[in-house]
Amino acid sequence: MVTGRRFGDGGDMRYSEHVKQDRLWDRLMDLAQIGATAKGGVNRQALTQEDGTARRMLADWALSRGFSIFQDEIGNLFVRRSGQDDTLPPVTTGSHLDTQPTGGRFDGAYGVMAGFEALEALEDAGALTKHPVEVVAWTNEEGARFPPSCMGSGVYTGRYSLEWAQAIRDPEGMSVGEALVSVMARTEDARPRDFGAPLAAYIEAHIEQGPVLVTEGETIGVVTSVQSQNLFEIEIFGEEAHAGTTPRANRSDAVLAAVEVIARLEKEALDDADAMRFTVGRFIAKPGAPNTVPSHVTFTIDLRHPENAEIERMSDLIGRLPATVAGARRCRAQVKRLSDSPVTPFTPEIVDLIDECRLALGLPGRRMPSGAGHDAMYIPPLAPTGMIFVPCVDGISHNEAEDALPEDLAAGARVLADCLAELAG
Repeated sequence: MVTGRRFGDGGDMRYSEHVKQDRLWDRLMDLAQIGATAKGGVNRQALTQEDGTARRMLADWALSRGFSIFQDEIGNLFVRRSGQDDTLPPVTTGSHLDTQPTGGRFDGAYGVMAGFEALEALEDAGALTKHPVEVVAWTNEEGARFPPSCMGSGVYTGRYSLEWAQAIRDPEGMSVGEALVSVMARTEDARPRDFGAPLAAYIEAHIEQGPVLVTEGETIGVVTSVQSQNLFEIEIFGEEAHAGTTPRANRSDAVLAAVEVIARLEKEALDDADAMRFTVGRFIAKPGAPNTVPSHVTFTIDLRHPENAEIERMSDLIGRLPATVAGARRCRAQVKRLSDSPVTPFTPEIVDLIDECRLALGLPGRRMPSGAGHDAMYIPPLAPTGMIFVPCVDGISHNEAEDALPEDLAAGARVLADCLAELAG
């Protein structure tokens, strides 16, 4: 489908030839300094001062290239390179700038900067596209500070309401709505953007966050789908008591009840194919005094599986088992399902286009599903959607040791640039 594009003086070449590996790498390293950790990672959680600084940096880069910026009420930040007809829906790419507390330099940031590099390549080539082309930095993809994840894309596409998202609070009690005020003020020069504004297409570039590509020696992952993912918050309520004087039979120990719930659920999640992913990512016990029996525990369960039926079977058990276990330990339980995302297949035509673009560039690759959730999983009801993966060193991610090779990052940006040019006409 894509073997070359004509532009400028009429020469036959690809827009990907204008992608600059060093420029992309330098911009990623500049971003990595915002929230940099001593171990070489990044702590740039959603809607923090660091997040606001990264957004401002992106906005300044955009404005310096003559691009325009837009922002919606949940803080999603859009960078636009105008097309010949700006009334047409934009061809869009992007990812996120927020990280885990001990995150890496490439998770999310790569997708934003690969998209920006693609815009710069189009600009350097003097490309005339019928549609505008945009890069978006989605708000709070990680969900580390404000669960659930993919909040900005979820609100944009109508999966969540703005009011619901704004009311969510972090462990210190600050709400999303409160945190948005100062962060969005950093890019107050952005024009307003409506939720659900049509997109012509969406392609997200990302490091794989797993070992498949690096193990098999492939450069490009053509993502076909995202596996199902449910997120739960479970609370166990017991009663405070003196650690030295209260007999076991008289205790309502919320921690012991929570530990038993987790152990029994983890056992149920085991399968021969190792397909079920069961993770307790947050565990908070109160009052937190060494000599007091804990009266309140809050913990989360991140559950994932490539088949909807299996994740629903396990989700049903998560809904029922905590009350049974807690009751037997003189406690009570409350279960909230914070989010649920079924298996998301990507648009076959976009998947084919990505595959054809990487083949035209002579890049080794394969089609594959994504084990991780991404903003792209919420876009298919709004627009044709796909994803591009590139390898990360040893498959490590959500870790300060996360790393990637400059040449692999540039290769993904080249595939992306040609895909965007084709889609934008």
